[in-house]
This record gives sequence, C-alpha cells and structure tokens, in this order.
Amino acid sequence: MTSTSVASPSFGELALLPAVLSAVETLGYETPSPIQAQTIPALLEGRDMLGQAQTGTGKTAAFALPLLSRLELERREPQVLVLAPTRELAQQVAMSFTKYGQNLKGMGVATLCGGQEYREQISALKRGAQVVVGTPGRVIDHLDRGTLKLDGLSALVLDEADEMLRMGFIDDVKRVVADTPTDAQRVFFSATLPDEIERIVNRYLVDPVKVMIESSVGTAESIDQRLVRVEGGAKLEALSRIIEVEPVDAAIVFVRTRAACTTLVEQLTARGVNVAGLSGDLDQSLRERTIMRLKRGKVDVLIATDVAARGLDVPRITHVINYDLPQDSEAYTHRIGRTGRAGRTGVAITFAGFRETRKVRWLEQATGQQMSDMPLPDEKAIRAHRDEVFRERVVGALTAGTDEQRSLVERLVADGHDPLELACAFATIARADEAPIGRLPSPRAERTERGPREGKPRRSEDRGPSEGMTRYRVAVGHKDGVKPGQLVGALANEGGIEGNRIGRIDIRNAFSVVELPSSLPTSVLAKMARARVAGRALEISEDRGVPERAPRRRNEDDAPIRRRERA
Repeated sequence: MTSTSVASPSFGELALLPAVLSAVETLGYETPSPIQAQTIPALLEGRDMLGQAQTGTGKTAAFALPLLSRLELERREPQVLVLAPTRELAQQVAMSFTKYGQNLKGMGVATLCGGQEYREQISALKRGAQVVVGTPGRVIDHLDRGTLKLDGLSALVLDEADEMLRMGFIDDVKRVVADTPTDAQRVFFSATLPDEIERIVNRYLVDPVKVMIESSVGTAESIDQRLVRVEGGAKLEALSRIIEVEPVDAAIVFVRTRAACTTLVEQLTARGVNVAGLSGDLDQSLRERTIMRLKRGKVDVLIATDVAARGLDVPRITHVINYDLPQDSEAYTHRIGRTGRAGRTGVAITFAGFRETRKVRWLEQATGQQMSDMPLPDEKAIRAHRDEVFRERVVGALTAGTDEQRSLVERLVADGHDPLELACAFATIARADEAPIGRLPSPRAERTERGPREGKPRRSEDRGPSEGMTRYRVAVGHKDGVKPGQLVGALANEGGIEGNRIGRIDIRNAFSVVELPSSLPTSVLAKMARARVAGRALEISEDRGVPERAPRRRNEDDAPIRRRERA
C-alpha cells in the first residue's frame, strides 16, 4: 500500500474535466482542501484508494470531482456507485454530484435509499443515470429485483465505511463489493479503520493509494463551552428555558436530521419563539432569504443541520446549542465556530444524556478544552428573569411618558381604588400572555426512568414499554441471523427518523420486538414495514404480547436471544 503527499495546487492544475472545473469555479471554490489535493490526482488515474478522514474535510468533492471527470456520458448505465450509511448522507452526496456535474449534458444521478417510492427510483435508473448513490439495504433490494445492474460499473465508493460497520451493514457491503466488476475502481473512506474494514480493504482493493488526513481540530479561546446534562424527553423544555434566560442575541441550534429540524421549529414556534429552520433540502434562494432574516433580526433562533450551516457567518450569533451531539469532533468544531468570531465572545452549549459521557469526553480530548457544567434555570430563576424583563419595560414606559393613560388612572383613583392595587392589576393584565413554565424532571428521576445501567439488560417482559414508546413486532429474528444494528439502520433509514429515537430491541428466534416512539405517523410505520433485513421484509405490526410458539421440548439452543440496542 502506497501513500501520497502532494502540495496544494489550484483546482485548475488538477486535470479535471473542463465542464467539472467550470462548475467548481461557479461555486466559488478556489483552493482544494488537503484531502482533495491528495485524492483527486490518484482517482483521475483510476487507482484504488483508502482514505482516512473525518466528516467535514471535503471528502465528497475529493471523490466526486475526479469520478465525474471520468464519466462516459454516452453510456446510459450506472458507472459510479456510492454507498452511504444513512439516507441523509446519501441525499447529500447525490446533491453534491448533481451540483458538481451541472455542466455535464446528459449526466443523471439516481438516489436509492429508504423513505422513497421504488417507482421514482426505478424511473431514474431507467432514464440511464450514470451515478447511483444509496444505502446498502436499498441498493441490494434493487440488485435482487433486477432493477440495478452493475455490469458497466467503473467505480465503487464506500463513504463512512466504519459507520456502516457500526450500523450492521457490513454483510450488505460485502455483497455489493463482491458483485462489483473485478476491474472497477474501488474507493473506501473511513474515519477509523477497525479490523473488519481492514480485512475488506486487503481482500478487495488492489495496490491502493492510502491518504490519511490528520484531524486539525482546534477551538477558539473566545468561546465559553458548557455542558447541560439532560435526557431526550426533557431537551425541549431545557432549550426553551435557556433561550428565555440566557442573554441571546441570536442562536443556532444544531440537530442531526432534517426531520428533527422541522419538528423543533414547529415546537418552538408554538412556544412563541421567533425561529426558522435551515436544512439540506432548502433551495439556494430560500436558504439565502433565511440567513438574511437572521442577519436583520427578523429571526432570533435558527435550527440547523450540519450540512446546511456550512460556511454560515452571521455576526450577531452569540450562542450555539448542540441539541443533538455531533457525529465527530470536526463537526463539533465547525458548529461552535459559528460564534466567537472576529474577536467576539460566544457561548457553546452542548446537551448530553447520562449515557453519552464517553462521547463528551472524546470531544473534550479532541478539542483540548473541558466543558463546564451548566445547571438549567429552575422555576425561581425563570420567574426572577421575567420580573426583571417586565421591570425594564415599566421603566422604559415611564421614561417615554405616560400622559395618554394618566386620565384613566386618575379616574380609577377617584373611584376609591388604591394606587398600589391598581399597579398590581395593570401588571397582571400586561403579563397575562406569559407562557407557563414547563416541568423539568430531576436528573435522578430521569436515570430511574431509563432503567438499569448499560451492560445490565432487563428482560422486556419484566416491565411495559418505556414512556412515550410502543412495542412493535418485526418478522425477522435469530434464525435469520439478524443483529440489532441492522434493525436500527433499516428502521431509521426507511422511516427517516433518528437512530437514537429507537428504543430497546429484543431479538427472539422467529421475530424481534422493537420499541418505537408512540407518536410515529401511520405513513412512517408503513414505510418501515417495507424495509428489508436479511432478505426479508420487516412486516412491522404492534406487539400484542403473544408469546413465540415453541416446540414441546426446548433445549438451551431454542431459548430466545435478547439483545438491547442503545441507538
């Protein structure tokens, strides 16, 4: 395995196809990032590659630009296949290919992932898309249906290979790699290199170029980094309290997915917060209008995903709040870097549950700075804050003059009302619209509700489903060789929800029981039911507690296999 180390040239010196280079220049890119400078020349030569780089280093352009430059547009068949672990990442990669290939006449991109109708995906393939981006499970479905053929494939890309391993897709990945033509270029990107990924690399990559980009994580000293211990069910109330009490001029709240962005915008709007959303599915004009509203003070809180907030620079941002933990330290640094810019001070607040301590410590080690514990404002603090805000309004009104109301007050005093009592009545009327203060469970109560410590699973029949969750039965189990990570990946991708919203998973011999949020719409459950794991549709249905049918004599091998997944 060889390694490259190339000085940073300009994009114009990288031998990209003129139409691709023109798109890069139109998008305003000037100098390649380190991974782009090291990767693009080797991929243009058709070399196999193993790239080790974190999210946020520019790796999508690193493989998209050279592979687009090598497309044979007259061939109306898949030439490039990109596998991604999640639907959101697959869609982001597909959008990047479309953007970089905007000047390639006849170039098509098909996105194959859960949550979309098969009909739309099959139509894109029939139109002759040369670039296919998808999640492993849906790609294999199309291979099995015969709607996707890899005979003409010239390049296969595995993006975030270690994440696919973590989510239980490794067998699907092996199947796709094995079905790829032997002369096709193979490109693997992974933030880490666990043993299983190393084995696949050694088996399928031929004399690969190895590119390793060291994480250049650093954080501004002008940013006050704080940690709030709060579990998922209390995060909305915690966020509302912080927005109300903290001296926020403008804030960005980071979430993992577009669905979470939409939901949080709706919830905060209902609480009277001046909020807007910024996610990857917004077109450029709407994105620009949203940012301009933030700059002009017409929006105070912006809910954003990582990809949507890239390059965002708004001077009035005083706070960044990590509502969901970022995937890696690079993403964390990018997030909190939206505040504390150009010599200004800023505040970065991170929400984390008690079981996410390891991730927090990892972020602290990577950034070299420790987060200070931040207690949430209690009811007394909120009331004191509201009193102070109202007091300032009253003083401001006195300064502006009160002549218009003087005659009314004089009449009420003449009627025998005490002036102090009148003032109290006016204050009650003026503050009638203040939102009620929500309940925030204590940390000890949260830990009790969450059950035993990790590593000590509790039998699912010992208690009912977790609060806010419903148990569902899926038609795959131990006999199908299914693993918890496979179920999490399939359900999250097909239903378009966050993996951490999936509760306990209890794998039996012939089926499995999964806890899902009770608020999931029927349409989402229907999509999940179509997901396939181990070659079988999940056929999801609400679990009624009917025991698994067992033979009269059972030995130890027949016992149910129970596994818990902490998504």
